[in-house]
Formats: sequence, structure tokens, C-alpha cells
Amino acid sequence: MSNLTADVKKNTALFVKESQKSETVWGLCNAQGQWLSLDSSEFEESEVMPFWSQADDAQVHCLEEWADFKPTKLTLEEFVEDWLTTLAEDEVLIGLNWNSELEGDELEPKAVLELYL
Repeated sequence: MSNLTADVKKNTALFVKESQKSETVWGLCNAQGQWLSLDSSEFEESEVMPFWSQADDAQVHCLEEWADFKPTKLTLEEFVEDWLTTLAEDEVLIGLNWNSELEGDELEPKAVLELYL
């Protein structure tokens, strides 16, 4: 059962806590190796890539237009050292622990990195 709630800030804190404990994060990737990213709901002309701290919370979103995607694991080290740098260069926002209603923080990669400091 998911620990995610309607409280976006608690879900973000949970992302950091759980990803540090498991040393993993989860994104959605399809068979062609394309990672899910979409238009931001908060910031005009911005793209956001969602990540979750639990595979089951990512799996909830693998239906309808995202049915071709599946939860794919990244090590926390890879996420922090490689992905956040690349996504910052590409000016892509990070979505953290979106709940089943697609509600969640959309943060700049640098802000996500600071959550771990």
C-alpha cells in the first residue's frame, strides 16, 4: 500500500527518506529506452520528469497513455551524480513522488540535490 498522500510536501520528504534508505529511485521507461517526461502543470514551457521512491507508486501510473512504460530502477548515486546534472543542463524539472492524482512537487534539479545535503 502506498504511503503517498495529498500532502505534496510530505510526499517529497518521503521521497528523500525512502530513497536514502533503499539507495534507489524509480522512473518510468518504455521498451525503446525512452524515459517518461511531460509538460509541467506548474511552469509554462517547461518539461518535467517524474521519479518515485517506491516501484509500486510508479507502477500506479502505467496505464492509459503511459501503459507502455514500466517502473525502472536507478541507484541513488546514479540519480544524484548523473541524472540531476544532465537534467539541469537540459532544463528539465524533477517530479517527486507524484500521488495517484499526479499531484507532487516539480523542482529544479539543483533544489532536489539540496534535499540530500
